[in-house]
Amino acid sequence: MRARSVLLILASAALAVTALMTGIGLAAQSEQAAVVALPPTNGQFDYQIGGAYTPLASVPIVDRDRRATPVAGLYNICYVNAFQTQPDEASFWTSGHSTLLVKRANGTNLTDPNWPGEFILDTSTAAKRSSIATIVNGWIDGCKTKGFQAIEPDNLDSWTRSLNTLTRANNVAFATLLATHAHSLGLAIAQKNTSELGSTGRTSIGFDFAIAEECQVYAECGRYTGPYGNKVIEIEYTDTARSAFTTSCSAQGKNISVILRDRNVVAKGQSAYHYEYC
Repeated sequence: MRARSVLLILASAALAVTALMTGIGLAAQSEQAAVVALPPTNGQFDYQIGGAYTPLASVPIVDRDRRATPVAGLYNICYVNAFQTQPDEASFWTSGHSTLLVKRANGTNLTDPNWPGEFILDTSTAAKRSSIATIVNGWIDGCKTKGFQAIEPDNLDSWTRSLNTLTRANNVAFATLLATHAHSLGLAIAQKNTSELGSTGRTSIGFDFAIAEECQVYAECGRYTGPYGNKVIEIEYTDTARSAFTTSCSAQGKNISVILRDRNVVAKGQSAYHYEYC
């Protein structure tokens, strides 16, 4: 009996080791599958979501709207308004997908108070998140087909403007769906703003780098460099104090990409256009 017990223990141990090694192998495969190309560290960045134009020869990273064409030979980030709607796509949402929009108490569609015409998408249930993801992931597929290397899903923080209809957990769950899909296509995906997440964006959702608007103005740049190190792109704007840009250049311009742009990020050649890099 004792001998048999020893054999059983040894056999069980062997099975356990085999299972452990198999698990490690699968984990390694999963980790390898999730490896994606990231933007060049501290590479000069150009934010062109308001209109595409030929970037400077010194620019290796360009961010353009999903309906635009990427620039051959550069690292291209595809802008997708993932948590809100674009003003020129209002009829698409109101006519066929109205149930996926956050409603006010009177039944009308809730819009972002800072960006008129942008309805807030309703991520409050798993079923709605799945339906929205079907649409947004289709856009991500289009970014991949065009040749983009990464995705910038905007308005991650929409729950803060939802009149308490949405929660942080709702948007984290939806963002995870998008990150999983992007990675399945070999695309990197950025955390856009939303410093409230701390390390959750990187460790739980799976974001690969961060794009932070006005982190110097709001004294929160460390909340992005903390989780992402030097894999951060910072954008400051000309309608705030210029000192935000110059301070960022001095504080972290040697480690991360920092640019100064006009608020509407219009195309080069328009009177409001402004672009600086440090």
